[in-house]
Amino acid sequence: MNFKERYLAGEIEFEAIDDYTHEWGASEEVCCTLREYLGLNEEEEDVWISVSDEALKELLDQQRGKK
Repeated sequence: MNFKERYLAGEIEFEAIDDYTHEWGASEEVCCTLREYLGLNEEEEDVWISVSDEALKELLDQQRGKK
């Protein structure tokens, strides 16, 4: 499971995104983009980069509430 799946399932805290980002950056294998590694869609990635971590968390929390 990727970051988004685990976060939406309530298995991890949002702050774990930092660990996932570090793991992706430290990996010698080029498997995918960071967005793909985290499980984010383009809109979520744009919000994360253009606005803030908090804005991404709000967006994901809205999805989390729908489950």
